[in-house]
Amino acid sequence: MQSNQFNQQQVRDFERLDFLARQIVEGFITGLHKSPYHGFSVEFAEHRLYNTGESTRHIDWKLFARTDKLFVKRYEEETNLRCQLVIDTSGSMHFPTNKSNQITDLNKLGFSVFAAASIVNMLRRQRDASGLTLFNEKIEFHSKASNTLKHQMLIYAELSKVLSQANQIKNVTKTQLVDTLHQVSERLHKRSLVVLFSDMINGSLEEQEKVFSALQHLKYNKHEVLLFHVADQKLEYGFEFENRPYKFVDMETGEKLRLNPVDLREMYKEQAMKRFSELKLRCHQYKIDLIEVDVNHGFNDLLMAYLVKRQKMY
Repeated sequence: MQSNQFNQQQVRDFERLDFLARQIVEGFITGLHKSPYHGFSVEFAEHRLYNTGESTRHIDWKLFARTDKLFVKRYEEETNLRCQLVIDTSGSMHFPTNKSNQITDLNKLGFSVFAAASIVNMLRRQRDASGLTLFNEKIEFHSKASNTLKHQMLIYAELSKVLSQANQIKNVTKTQLVDTLHQVSERLHKRSLVVLFSDMINGSLEEQEKVFSALQHLKYNKHEVLLFHVADQKLEYGFEFENRPYKFVDMETGEKLRLNPVDLREMYKEQAMKRFSELKLRCHQYKIDLIEVDVNHGFNDLLMAYLVKRQKMY
């Protein structure tokens, strides 16, 4: 059970994360207006003719000046989207470990938090409902989708907690993606957009098969799925470490391995790409939108992918 009361720290967390998310989104919107994608709306769904007698609150006066006709902004409360943000908080998401919580210097978990907060901001602009699920070895937090300000404050408060711990690995936690996806699929009773942030590090190939089955469960229950595959491309796929011995530690099992990355770089890159190609193929087969996200490249491509997906759904 979650308390309906918010202390001063939670309010401050909400204000800080809301401010930073708004900066990200407004920077994205500014670029959008200068790009070929200017047709996308992140404020409202569409216009409709004004009906005599109704409130004039949402009349688009700028459009009236151009057309001499009264149009109302038809907000998304009339065509509401429910979006469930699902974030993997397991040990591997804390990589790289030498990062801060500044927007320009984030590990995978910190990046996912800011990305999720930005999508919540966009959902609020479009009067859509947002929910949040946080998981590692089990579901740590789950809220149903809502578009009230109080609920958004709750989401930002939970995201702020995760962000404050993004660079602290107190306990080794594994990824239990399979059970989480099955539970989320059953808990969402209405058609929703499920936005998943994960590095998809889930152990053996057999375990990977179970993940695909769980993703199918979401689709079977009529949910749309947008999977953001979060990674540090330079280190995790390019294996671009210096030519010297390293001690690598598995952040989900604690297993240690000493080696010189140069000795295994080509073989590692081949195996990493093979694994990702399989994920990409299976997502294509199940009609799941898979987006590669590099924590070093900012949020614009990610927000555009979300906006394109929303446009297709509504």
